[in-house]
Amino acid sequence: MGHEVHRRRPVQLPGHRPHRVGVLALEGVYPFELGIPNRVFGYADGRYDVRTCTVDGRPVRTSADFTVAVEHGAEALETADTVVVPPFDHTIVSDRLTEPLAAAVARIRPGTRIVSICTGAFLLAAAGLLDGRPATTHWVLADAFRRLFPKVALDAEVLFVDDGDILTSAGAASGLDVCLHVVRKDHGSEFANRVARRCVVPPWREGGQAQYIEQPVPDPSSAGTAATRQWALEHLDEPLTLADLAGHARMSARTLARRFQEETGTSPGRWFIQQRVQRARQLLESSDLSVDQIAGEVGFATGASLRKHLHAAIGVSPLAYRRTFRTTPTGPGPGPL
Repeated sequence: MGHEVHRRRPVQLPGHRPHRVGVLALEGVYPFELGIPNRVFGYADGRYDVRTCTVDGRPVRTSADFTVAVEHGAEALETADTVVVPPFDHTIVSDRLTEPLAAAVARIRPGTRIVSICTGAFLLAAAGLLDGRPATTHWVLADAFRRLFPKVALDAEVLFVDDGDILTSAGAASGLDVCLHVVRKDHGSEFANRVARRCVVPPWREGGQAQYIEQPVPDPSSAGTAATRQWALEHLDEPLTLADLAGHARMSARTLARRFQEETGTSPGRWFIQQRVQRARQLLESSDLSVDQIAGEVGFATGASLRKHLHAAIGVSPLAYRRTFRTTPTGPGPGPL
């Protein structure tokens, strides 16, 4: 799905305010993505307080045929624990920020988590926040981004990049992916899954942007791999091989592998690991099974194998992950009233 650095955010304590999310709407903002933070975090049982602002508190034009008015200016960024920058008309920035934009970004406190969606990465890069760091943006704009910001390690094939305190995501619906990922980091997979169900979207998506980049369309007369993937999910505890998948899909192993890559943006082997790790995370949160038992439940040969793959995916051990997420926290922080 994307690069992920698993760093636990502070938990809200009794008497503390909800985790405040500041959404910065810039000129030419895209309405769909502008609404994503409110939609996702708004379904999180009051654990987040979302405040939308503009640079000067005035209405801004959108990419559609209307403008949006907000209740806050850039001062709202000063008290935000997380700042989200939705996509906007990126041509208003070059390789550096205008004075008003620079002043707005300067209001963000050090250590604040910052999330960009699509062209929002152009703002972060122009502010120098992405120099030497991994990031992503919409694949259509990858070449333009690299020309402007050669110091950024751009990966245009993933849905989002989590580099700890800065997260960048690809175009449009990837804003849902990264915001749900934030909820998952803050409160665990089980809670994020509930939020995703309320939003009527999948809690995570397979593959990355590679599956959306323009390329020759597969032969429509050929069957896809969706049914086989569903079957595989129901048999994660079994040592399925590429030949097993191909047999279920009634196609050659070579064709199955090609179809898999076209439809998911990844190989069958890597997809299996992703699904097994995700299932293991759910069991670590919701069960008392031992690490070895969970490994058997999700299809890893040993507990050591599970430890290896979980650490590669999110940077922590199974026991550390369980300590963090086994008990659902009451809400995120930080910041007293």
